[in-house]
Amino acid sequence: MNHFPTDLPSIESRIQAIDPVRYASSRNYKEGAVTRLSPYISRGVISTKQVFEYIKTLDLKWYQTEKLIQELAWRDYWQQVWIAKGEGINQDLKQEQAPISNHQIPSAILNAETGINAVDLAIKELYKTGYMHNHMRMYVASICCNIAKSHWLQPAQWMYSHLLDGDLASNQLSWQWVAGAFSSKKYVANQWNINTYFDDNQKGTFLDVEYEEFENMQIPSQLLDTSPFHLETILPSLDDLKVAMNKTTLIYNYYNIDPYWHQDEDVQRIFLLEPSFFKKNPVSQKCLDFALDLTRNIQGIQLFVGEFSELMELINSEQIIYKEHPTNRHFLGKEESREWMSSAKGYFPSFFAFWKKCKKEIKYESDKEK
Repeated sequence: MNHFPTDLPSIESRIQAIDPVRYASSRNYKEGAVTRLSPYISRGVISTKQVFEYIKTLDLKWYQTEKLIQELAWRDYWQQVWIAKGEGINQDLKQEQAPISNHQIPSAILNAETGINAVDLAIKELYKTGYMHNHMRMYVASICCNIAKSHWLQPAQWMYSHLLDGDLASNQLSWQWVAGAFSSKKYVANQWNINTYFDDNQKGTFLDVEYEEFENMQIPSQLLDTSPFHLETILPSLDDLKVAMNKTTLIYNYYNIDPYWHQDEDVQRIFLLEPSFFKKNPVSQKCLDFALDLTRNIQGIQLFVGEFSELMELINSEQIIYKEHPTNRHFLGKEESREWMSSAKGYFPSFFAFWKKCKKEIKYESDKEK
């Protein structure tokens, strides 16, 4: 079974299959009605606004759709924090994570040998498919940061590198939220919680405790051994690029593979993979292949492996068009806006401050159209 097809008709069908009502009631459960749209949103194939516009076409009340719309807004919120803080998302943003015993990753996590059945199965699925349920990501982050007391950054880099929907903003900031570096308190879950949401009845693990016991818990022996994160992304070899110096050129990258962008226009289209970016933010071969497969939806696109500055030697910067994104602040040319669900922009200290402004605007628009 292909969990995440890359052809456009399948992606569009997945949008039309979303069920906001079932999503709201079951999203935290292993077999819940999640949308599985996140890899396409993260890679810029579709936008949160596109999904929101589809939701508005359904004959549903606001309260029936609000939870799914709110989760889409979380994505826009993380992106706004990334725009505002830049490289700061790789550092403790609000307060330092404490206590910390190491800056590596528990080996039991890397090897899927924590002894917690649901967690180990989920890590194996991540390696196999590039997918991990969002609720499980919180469990894994909590084990790393709050039970093993690893600093969040290297475990976050490890998870990002294997996720088809890897997005530096939502990934790093979610890990910080769990670790208490971007939230008022840490997130922890015990075995009962995992059993409840992941259909298990396991007992006797290091998480099989009451919540008040977490505060004074020593690092379990299973989590004492740690390993550093290391991964090298092997980028494809460069084919001969055939470009005209003075022709309008659209630049795509790992975060923008939008097949609808200037569709049917006579332009050059280049998918840019910068070695410097992937050295700093490596991804697995599975993730890279997924992105490359998605570019097949864009007719005439050519691959360029190299830095933007090298591409500039082949194309006049006045002819370049690219979409706004924190990964391409060094680009030259004409920057075009991305699609957002609302006009809420800038840094908000909390999601709910952002959501208050966002909700007021989009709920009004939604109600007006019904």
